[in-house]
Amino acid sequence: MIAALSFYLFAAVLVLSALLVISAKNPVHSVLFLILGFFNAAGLFVLLGAEFVAFILAIVYVGAVAVLFLFVVMMLDVSFTDLRKGAMQYVHLGLVIGAVLLAEMGFMLASWSPAVSAAANVVAATPEGVSNTHALGRVLYTQFVFPFQVSGIILLVAMIGAICLTLRVRGGTLRQKISDQVHIKRDDVMELRKVQSGQGVD
Repeated sequence: MIAALSFYLFAAVLVLSALLVISAKNPVHSVLFLILGFFNAAGLFVLLGAEFVAFILAIVYVGAVAVLFLFVVMMLDVSFTDLRKGAMQYVHLGLVIGAVLLAEMGFMLASWSPAVSAAANVVAATPEGVSNTHALGRVLYTQFVFPFQVSGIILLVAMIGAICLTLRVRGGTLRQKISDQVHIKRDDVMELRKVQSGQGVD
C-alpha cells in the first residue's frame, strides 16, 4: 500500500512539474520545475530497485541542469533584482513544495527494501552475485549499445551548439590562427647574421 501511494505521489508530481516546465513564462522557473521533475524521476527509479540509475539521474542531470541554469542567466541577462521583488509572497508555496518533497522522501524510505522491491523478478533472473550496477552495464553495453552511442553523439552535438551560441567574437582582440602557425617558414621569423668578433649588430 505504501509503495503504491509512493508511486502515485511521485508520478503525479513528475507529470505536474513536466507540464509546468513547458508552460512557465519565466525560463528560470522552467529550469527549477525541471529539477523537481528529475528528483521525482529519481524517486521512481529507487522504488523500482534501480538505485544506481536514480543516483546517476540526480547527480548528472541535476548537475547538468545547474549548468543550463547558468547558461540561461548569461544568455538572457535575467535581472535578479526584479526576481527578488515580491519574493515573500511565494514563501507559503515554497513551504508546501518542500513539505511535499519531504513527504515523498518519507514514503520512499518507508516503502524501499533491498530484499523486496519491484525489481525483484529482474534481479532473480540474473545470476547470483551480480549487482544492480553490473546488470545495468551488461544490458546497456550489449543490447542497447547502439542507442547509447547515438545518445552520446546527440549530447556532443548539443554541447557544441551551446558553445557556438554563447561564443562572442570581439573586435581588436588577438586570436590564435593555427593554420598560420603551421604554415609559417623559418625565414619569416628568424634572420641569420654573421657578426665579426668585437663588433655589434646594428
